This record gives sequence, structure tokens and C-alpha cells, in this order.
Amino acid sequence: MSPTKALLHPAAKPLLFAVSLLPLAWLFYGAATDNLGANPAEHLVRATGDWTLRFLCLALAVTPLRVMTATPALARFRRMLGLFVYFYVVMHLLSYGWFDMGLDLDDIARDIAKRPFILVGFSSFLLLTPLAATSFNRSVKWLGARRWQVLHRLVYLIGGLAILHFFWMRAGKNDFAEVAVYGAVIATLLGWRVARWLKSQAAAVPNASGRPVSRVRG
Repeated sequence: MSPTKALLHPAAKPLLFAVSLLPLAWLFYGAATDNLGANPAEHLVRATGDWTLRFLCLALAVTPLRVMTATPALARFRRMLGLFVYFYVVMHLLSYGWFDMGLDLDDIARDIAKRPFILVGFSSFLLLTPLAATSFNRSVKWLGARRWQVLHRLVYLIGGLAILHFFWMRAGKNDFAEVAVYGAVIATLLGWRVARWLKSQAAAVPNASGRPVSRVRG
């Protein structure tokens, strides 16, 4: 079976869905078997945060891979991966609010206001919410394609805030190795989009009649 046929197979999306839930299933298993280390709450908060970043990288990688490999079928997985970014950030927030703060809303509000890295992380969650809510076809028709695209460009800001959140969290222990890796990956994926947009703008130059003429020939 060719890669394109495999990607278009009816079982491809259910398989991706099941695979994407494996990290959460592994965390549940670890909690059930008391295998999350000396501080299970901290482990859950950090693990769900890590998986949020990983799924963000995967979701952002779909378009570059689709273009560079000329595999349009990859596009059908972008929405699901994007929704799993939101799913794991919700799990991250719940792990913090429930296991770390005991669901005390007053304490959570004070902690968010007091600690900048938590404020930045919470801001990322708030910005992701409208993206998740408008990830369906009907929302494109409701908002209009142009406004929908402008809204979903918030992912650029969200990516930066996510890395800043991770950086500040690791700053206390002076451990920036993983931060550098995730930062480089997200910067590369977002930079590719910016470079592609600039190239598309440069490729269309209006002639005397006002019609765009491509600078790229052949």
C-alpha cells in the first residue's frame, strides 16, 4: 500500500485518535500502579505539559510536511492533532488545578496572578480555546475564510507563549536543554510559514494594468 493510500484509509483517523490517547492512558496506568515517582502531582503536571508541546509541534509540522513531500492527504490529520493540543493543555490545567491546588479557585487565581510563568501558560490556554472552538467546517463558513485565517494565526503567539512558559518553569533549576529543543522546533515550523508567506508576496508584483505578475518564471 502506498503512503497516500495508507493516509486515506478509513482506519487512519481512528488509529491516530487511539495513538494520541496512549500518553494519557500511560499516565492513568502509572497513577493506578503508584508508579509516578515521589511527587505524582508534579509528574502529571509536567507530563501533560510536555505532551501539549509535542502535539503542538506535530500539528504545526503537518503543513510543511504536506508541502515538502507533496502529500495532500496529510492535511486531513491537522485538525485532529490541533484538537489534541487543546485536549492535553486542558489535562495540564486540570492536573495543576486539581492535584496541585486542590481545585481551590481562590488559590488558583492568586497563584496565576503571582507567578508569571503560570500566567503565561494560562494565557496560552485562553488563546487556544477559540481556535479549538472554531476548528470545524461550519465555523469557517460562519466567520468567513479570511477572518478564520486571521484568528488561527494566533498559533504564532501561542507557540511563543508556550515556549516562554516552559522556559520560566525550567529557569528555577537552570535546565534549558529541552526548552532549546522545543524552541528550535517551533521556531523552525513557524519560520517556514513566515518565509513561505513572504515568498508568495514577493512572487506577485502588480504590472501596469494592476494585475499580479509572478516573479518566478519557469
